[in-house]
Amino acid sequence: MGDYSAEDFTATWAAHDLGEVVVSAKEVHDRVLELGRQITHDYANNPPLLVCVLKGAINFMSDLMRSIELPVEVDFMAVSSYGAATKTSGVVRIVKDLDVDLLNRDVLIVEDVVDSGLTLNYLRQYLGARSPRSLEVCALLLKEGEQRVEQSLKYVGFVIPADFVVGYGLDVNERYRNLDAIYTFTGEV
Repeated sequence: MGDYSAEDFTATWAAHDLGEVVVSAKEVHDRVLELGRQITHDYANNPPLLVCVLKGAINFMSDLMRSIELPVEVDFMAVSSYGAATKTSGVVRIVKDLDVDLLNRDVLIVEDVVDSGLTLNYLRQYLGARSPRSLEVCALLLKEGEQRVEQSLKYVGFVIPADFVVGYGLDVNERYRNLDAIYTFTGEV
């Protein structure tokens, strides 16, 4: 995580598809550090297994795990509910499952964005069936008013409007993940 100026750098190749900055690179950086401190405190006696939901949460996971001052373990899951669309289909497909056993583990799902909540609800049930000691969620973004399923989220980075966003791991057709800030997407899909 680098040093951030007051203005975010927008790659010229992406500028024509981006609207307003929703969360600046500095805001992301500062909030991830805060979340890391909170997780360090909350899990001081039982370091969690961090489960990154690929691919959108990869940037967040990378920065978050470095801000947690505990010997955390990590694993990765890939799920699909969007395809190439900008709205979730509601149908969840496991593309890559975990490699580790969850029995009696403290598990923290690291998610990029929670909108409808359907994917996260499915993941909670799916992972909960493996008998972890605890199962919580750390979501970078929560889209305001979009949830179709009530969610109890232990850690939330930012509550944002319901606009489709890209950057800091979030994409459209595998593009824009490498932007440091989070922007509204105004381009064509």
